Amino acid sequence: MLEIRNLNYTVKDERGKADILKNINLDIEAGKFVVITGPNGSGKTSLAKAIMGLIPGESGEITGSIKYNGQELTGLGVTGRARLGISYGFQQPPRFKGMQVTDLLSIAAGKILKRDEHCALLSQVGLCTDDYLKREIDTSLSGGELKRIEIATLLARDVSLMIFDEPEAGIDLWSFSKLTETFKIIHKQKKETTIIIISHQERIIKLADEIILVSAGAITKRGSVEEVLPLIMNETVSDCVYLGGAVNE
Repeated sequence: MLEIRNLNYTVKDERGKADILKNINLDIEAGKFVVITGPNGSGKTSLAKAIMGLIPGESGEITGSIKYNGQELTGLGVTGRARLGISYGFQQPPRFKGMQVTDLLSIAAGKILKRDEHCALLSQVGLCTDDYLKREIDTSLSGGELKRIEIATLLARDVSLMIFDEPEAGIDLWSFSKLTETFKIIHKQKKETTIIIISHQERIIKLADEIILVSAGAITKRGSVEEVLPLIMNETVSDCVYLGGAVNE
């Protein structure tokens, strides 16, 4: 279980101090699929990075408590949290020219994987293994391919908490469709794995067991898709904002 208590994140700006996260209190049970959504600049990504330990101390002041499976994360860096089974998928995953997909998966797994193990991982994310085993992690890969290979590396590590920051960013509609199918498969097959996704996309939001709505650094609503999505749709329509506009069309 992920437990967050009285989490605050304050940074200095030209006006003095700005509160990015305000008294966040949140419990997420193991095995849940949770989508965190809200307007741009509302603090969603900051919350995800705070869980992963990606906010450097010099960038601002973080107070409060974050526990994972009963262990306090305060004081642990990214490596320490990763060893506890926490992972983070970036909006723009890094590329590694000269490194093959098989190399990256073996590094993630911490051992040399056999061909059938590589194939099993790539199949879980909907990639044809014969086409990708020897591909390099470079500019020849599309954004959607890169995102799914990143997910395969997390599966190789057998993590228990997956955090994704706007996985729909920069990919086309076909790749986005494949990506949503990947999330559905992972949630179905890995019932003990917790998935947290930061997203504006309605198709991803509809996959969730629970939606958490963040606005101005605070949690303003949480509940099921049936409870929260109509509220989001009403707000976005009234503000003339298209909920699905992040995917390239």
